[in-house]
Amino acid sequence: MLSKKIEQAINKQINAELASAYLYLGMSAYFNEVSLVGFANWMRAQYDEELFHAMKMYDYVLERGGNISLDTVQAPPQAWNNIIEVFEAVLAHEQKITQSINRLVTLAMSEQDHATVNFLQWFVDEQVEEEASVSELLAQIKLVGGQGSGLFMLDREAAQRKFIQPAE
Repeated sequence: MLSKKIEQAINKQINAELASAYLYLGMSAYFNEVSLVGFANWMRAQYDEELFHAMKMYDYVLERGGNISLDTVQAPPQAWNNIIEVFEAVLAHEQKITQSINRLVTLAMSEQDHATVNFLQWFVDEQVEEEASVSELLAQIKLVGGQGSGLFMLDREAAQRKFIQPAE
């Protein structure tokens, strides 16, 4: 059974993951509006991934006898000045989520909840991958100055991304 502190903290993280999904869905809409459908697809895959993260935590709370407490999700920004600004926001957001996951692990360790520490390790590893993936794409976008034929090549590459749910 989860302690109330752990239950509340994971519920807060579930809401953060849902807010992340909403943010990426908004970014997907923005990219569709500016005719960068490959990046729209990339963000849609990101949206799907964040929903998966939220539901993985949701199921864990229920499995451990806890209760789910959903909160209001704030509307994401509707527009950005350029693609570099969007991906800088994505990287900053993923870094914020990493900090949040790390705080959860620290709490689980302080509560001596070894099952939750073990469960959260998947998310720790996932955040390393998330930050690396976004950092690499941001660097490539900056290399082409966020415009021109290089951007369209990156857009075409982003169109190939698909979220594949990890095997449990």
